[in-house]
Amino acid sequence: MAQRFYPAVMERGDGEVIAIWFPDFPGCVAAAADQQAAVAKAQEALAGAVQAMAEHDLPLPAPTPFEAVEPPDEDAYIATIAVAATLPNPSERVNVYLPKALIERMDRRAEDLGMSRSSLVGFAISRVLDGEQRVWIKGVEAGGRKRR
Repeated sequence: MAQRFYPAVMERGDGEVIAIWFPDFPGCVAAAADQQAAVAKAQEALAGAVQAMAEHDLPLPAPTPFEAVEPPDEDAYIATIAVAATLPNPSERVNVYLPKALIERMDRRAEDLGMSRSSLVGFAISRVLDGEQRVWIKGVEAGGRKRR
């Protein structure tokens, strides 16, 4: 999958906490007691921000050039680092014909899981394609092997 690298400013916070923030994503902040944990949390925070923008059909900002990033107070500043963001995989509408009873079951299950119908279908198809479940169709296992 395609990635984009965003600058992130690492600084010392109160109580020697390491904080990381992203100039291109206001409010996207991570903090931890040590540098390694702070970077890991920053990666998670950036992934969450990118996902949220994709879910709201908002375009991702272009990364600010490193030379344009304004570091905070010199006493707090540690470094400006690059954090990778995996670009979201765009969705595409497809039409599928299914029996009404199956759609009703699917909608109930999606509601139970707190998912949309589309999310449930994508999840189920991903599981089958990733080989996490065996699927039997008319006596033949997915992949062409005969069912015993």
